[in-house]
Amino acid sequence: MMISAATLKWIHTLSQKKQRDEQLLFVAEGYKTIQELLPYFFCKLLLTTEEQWQSHPLNIDSRTETIQAAHKAIERASLQKTPQGMIAVFEKPVNKKEIPFLTSGLYLALDGIQNPGNLGTIIRIADWFGIKHIFCSPDSADAFNPKTVQATMGSLGRVSVSYVYLEEFIKKNINQLPIYGTFLEGDSLFHVSLPQDALIVLGNEGNGISASVAKCVPNALKIPSFPEGAATAESLNVATAAAIICAEFRRSTL
Repeated sequence: MMISAATLKWIHTLSQKKQRDEQLLFVAEGYKTIQELLPYFFCKLLLTTEEQWQSHPLNIDSRTETIQAAHKAIERASLQKTPQGMIAVFEKPVNKKEIPFLTSGLYLALDGIQNPGNLGTIIRIADWFGIKHIFCSPDSADAFNPKTVQATMGSLGRVSVSYVYLEEFIKKNINQLPIYGTFLEGDSLFHVSLPQDALIVLGNEGNGISASVAKCVPNALKIPSFPEGAATAESLNVATAAAIICAEFRRSTL
């Protein structure tokens, strides 16, 4: 079966955030990622080769349009530098506008994370450590950017991502949970007693947590370098920092 020029053009429009938001759709690629997302999002369209479908069948909804096409046609439809032979268009959830009250649990808040790959990796890290909800500032990367989706490796289905104004969000929840932020100066992550329930704020790759958000964060944490005082890297990648911090918060509850 051929993939029409109109379908190819439509899929490529979904590389744009404006189109994803207007159409409430997003694109995922690769058998593993698509398989992981199918239980959580409705698949509107599936593109696959006959060989892929025979070797990697999927339990898809009867309403899903399925097109089997040549590998070259799948490559033309792909939004990735390295096409993976299978493409799905999913319906995306609507971001709720109201600022939620948090309950018990561990949460992440991301202030101005710019790199889609970093965001996707943080979502995957959150999934690994049982964190079910991430709150992002409006200027953060889009959770449904194709690069973000691929970096999550399917974790996007198990971790909800909401976009909120972090200052308002933190102020609303300041009495609900302890709130911690990661800074270059603060209490050593390894020398403080960490609670089971908390909101952890992580900042922009280059500038860290913004000044306006930092004012709302009562507890400053740092990941110390070793040995103290030695010449080291200027900072850690934000996703790497997220993994270390999440591990320490979970370890404190064991």
